Amino acid sequence: MTDAVTVGRLAALAELVLQDRLGKLRAAAAARARTAGQIAALAEQPVAGMDPLVAAQASLRYQQWADARRQEMNLVLARQTAAWMTAHARAAEAFGRAEVIATLASRARRKP
Repeated sequence: MTDAVTVGRLAALAELVLQDRLGKLRAAAAARARTAGQIAALAEQPVAGMDPLVAAQASLRYQQWADARRQEMNLVLARQTAAWMTAHARAAEAFGRAEVIATLASRARRKP
């Protein structure tokens, strides 16, 4: 096997690794976005047409529940952010490797 063929195969493998890591990065970003959206959805909805006292009680109970849920979801979001950061770093590393190998493959093809 020639150097050009070997480096070409290595370039193809590096591209596969890059695509895998980018897929994992997209999945981590989507999970983070979903959780952030769920946290944002916990904002209190106005209660219309209720007695003011009943509305205030309902609002207070909802806020207590929403605060507890927000705490839980913030922990999930923190874990997802850490996973996203790891996936980002791994994708960046795979991109760098794929670029270097692609350059080497290009040079190997041009060699007489």
